[in-house]
Amino acid sequence: MSTNLTVQGEVVGFRAARRVNASLTAAVEKRVLGWMAERAPAWVTSDQLTLLGLLAQIGGGICYALAGQHRLALLGVILCLGLNWLGDSLDGTLARVRQQQRPRYGFYVDHMVDMFGSVALTLGLGFSGFLHWQVAIAMLVGFLLLAGESYLATYTLSSFEMSQGLFGPTEIRILLVIGNLALLRSPYSTLFGHRMLLFDLGGTIATVGMLAMVVTVAVRHTAQLYREEPLV
Repeated sequence: MSTNLTVQGEVVGFRAARRVNASLTAAVEKRVLGWMAERAPAWVTSDQLTLLGLLAQIGGGICYALAGQHRLALLGVILCLGLNWLGDSLDGTLARVRQQQRPRYGFYVDHMVDMFGSVALTLGLGFSGFLHWQVAIAMLVGFLLLAGESYLATYTLSSFEMSQGLFGPTEIRILLVIGNLALLRSPYSTLFGHRMLLFDLGGTIATVGMLAMVVTVAVRHTAQLYREEPLV
């Protein structure tokens, strides 16, 4: 879908980027979301769903912070992750089904919401005591670097990669749900005879993975752009 953007009196063409999602759950998720969008009540709007996704992430952060003293608040985090999936995943599908797409507005708002929501969730994790602040901040930096690379690639390559390999937002939510259920049993894990916080271990693995992905993808995209724009 293309629209026009006026910049200093000149009309500049805008074309929505091609969406690429190769995650494990992508095919099933697409069918489920399409089914839900076709049956959604008329009063439900994409903007409402986007707001639901943001409030759910903020709620998840609050529940994480409370879970440090009240472990059962982790169940609230799981509920918030489910609501975040519903709002964050269904808003765009609903707009497409109803032919109410706003490519620039939707892309900008959706991803600003993602960044604010991720900060809220990370702050909650930091206050929970289930992992050290250094790991929480490292995770957030890794996520923001990966997000920034994705947004730059969307602009320069007209291809929005919603997943990296087999992992996308839904898979991350599933891993968080599994981690929360494990936390209900014990916040600790043992690796090679050393006892450590479970989320310190998971967060470190996630951070290393995200940093490795952003370096790999950045090198690949840089090489692609270099080939597509050779020096004369």
